[in-house]
Amino acid sequence: MRRVRGPAAVLAAALLLTGCAQSVDPIERLGKKAAEGVRPHRSAAGRGYRHWGLVRPLARSPVHPDRPLAEHPGAHTPPPVVDHVPTRDPVVFLTYDDGAERDPRFVDMVRELRLPVTLFLTDSVAAPGYGHFARLRALGAGIQNHTVDHRAPAGLPYAEQRAEICGQQDRLRTRLGVRPRLFRPPYGSYDPTTLRAAADCGITALVLWRAALTPAGLACPHGPRRLRPGDIVLVGPDESKDLSLRERTVRVLRAAQQEGLTAGRLEDYL
Repeated sequence: MRRVRGPAAVLAAALLLTGCAQSVDPIERLGKKAAEGVRPHRSAAGRGYRHWGLVRPLARSPVHPDRPLAEHPGAHTPPPVVDHVPTRDPVVFLTYDDGAERDPRFVDMVRELRLPVTLFLTDSVAAPGYGHFARLRALGAGIQNHTVDHRAPAGLPYAEQRAEICGQQDRLRTRLGVRPRLFRPPYGSYDPTTLRAAADCGITALVLWRAALTPAGLACPHGPRRLRPGDIVLVGPDESKDLSLRERTVRVLRAAQQEGLTAGRLEDYL
């Protein structure tokens, strides 16, 4: 399987450019029924949370966002670039990149906790395991665009950037039946050409991150050393393999709970 080059090192550098170190479908909006399926209701979140390593149940996330970020931009309108959602709702958003980690127990975790997650998939990484991501999508997980080959977009010609973004739009529609609205550029790299290509491919927002779980811990370079409402969190890879995807997710959830926050569904707000 093709490996993404130096993700931990590149992520650390990218964090300095994007915006808490501590140890501690077309895809338009899913229907109400599907969204309810992943929203952590108290009755469901109270079952088995200790089994997954949480010290208390996840609080229920709001049924409706208090203020969506923006209206759907028109054709060829440059999409906004966001690393957080301006909201007073007590939520953070869990996001995952590439698609290299395909742990069946993570699917169980999402199901049992009714955990909202958003997956930005790269075809060259995720393609061997699209069946895994189809199972997560059936649970309400958001499936979004992370290019075909995980090339850093900034500086590439328009035609190449468009091929990377539109190509992944087409692959995800063919393999998973979705056409994403959201795009995360690899390494957080983008330029004005990226925005133009993304808009031409039907993307409505470029999504970066305000906080990231790295092998060294939870990092928030441009804010206080704690999670805040609306933070978009990248649950990054652990090249040491010491912690599973489930364990890394629990670390973020515990940090969120310490601040009185819970997990929200990103697609409900963007």
